[in-house]
Amino acid sequence: MTPFAPTRAGWRTLRHGSSRLLLAFTAGWMLAGAAQAQAQAPACPDKSLNYWQAFPPGGESDLSARHQQVVLKKRCPGIDTVIQYKAGAGGALMWTTMNTLAADGVNIVGINLPHIVLQPMEGNVQYKTDDVTPVFWFHYTPDALVVPEQSPLKSWADFVKAAKDKPGMLNLGGSGLNSANHAAHQRMNAAFGVKTNYVPFKGTGDMTMAVLGAHVDGAMSYTAFAINNKSKVRALAVAMDKRHPLLPDVPTFKELGVNWVDGAFRGIGVPKGTPPEQRKRLADLWAALNADPEMRELAAKSGFELVNVGVEQMDAFMREKRAVYTEVGKQMGLGTK
Repeated sequence: MTPFAPTRAGWRTLRHGSSRLLLAFTAGWMLAGAAQAQAQAPACPDKSLNYWQAFPPGGESDLSARHQQVVLKKRCPGIDTVIQYKAGAGGALMWTTMNTLAADGVNIVGINLPHIVLQPMEGNVQYKTDDVTPVFWFHYTPDALVVPEQSPLKSWADFVKAAKDKPGMLNLGGSGLNSANHAAHQRMNAAFGVKTNYVPFKGTGDMTMAVLGAHVDGAMSYTAFAINNKSKVRALAVAMDKRHPLLPDVPTFKELGVNWVDGAFRGIGVPKGTPPEQRKRLADLWAALNADPEMRELAAKSGFELVNVGVEQMDAFMREKRAVYTEVGKQMGLGTK
């Protein structure tokens, strides 16, 4: 596999290596979703589900779970989906203890990328990436570079010129250290040969106040942030295969010369001892939720891009993502402990 490279030329090389696999995955998500939607509806669970969340209520992971809870109740009225929280350490508390849950197909855990790759590299958590058993990735929130509406940076060209004219002078906010935002910031600097500073905030709420008040020059956030604050911020680029329908004037990073289709992925995992047939059953059920028109509407309103990565595609998908995020993590200074 072509390694991650810190230069624009290197990213072009990546297009001819691992990025082709990434494009194949993108097509595979759509094909998988269509095939699964046409297949016979999966059977409902026999028991109510315990849906464990690694982050506090109110965030995007919680919102996703609430959407799924509603659609699952419509599909399987005989059971409940009980959302429970074990938040702490940026999700690591839950992921460290998830294998202590009963491996019976009833306990499922919300999981996130690139968190489950970057956190073990940092060396301050008690789990390894291989300790997490994903069974389905259901959506991602695409990376997006945004600036305050009043910013003099009106376009991507303006941003690059300012970053190159005065290296290290632009400060970009983001949610958390060693997070999806942090990784995307590092990726952008490396891919386009610019030097900007990453300013971590405790969460999106704190970051929002800083961006809207122009206390930072912009933020590496998500399309959802740009959409929900459309009159207050300006998106300059998004990490999508095609332009977002709600941000039609904003170019993709692909249009700007880098094959970057990525963001914060959300999915479900299970305790490692969960039998393969139970994993497949849950993956099929979550694929059916993604195919539901109500779920599609809820996701679109929230800025989520639905994907369908089930057990059949999981090994190849995780190999690709681990390779990309491991190289990004190295450039962030992780993996030295």
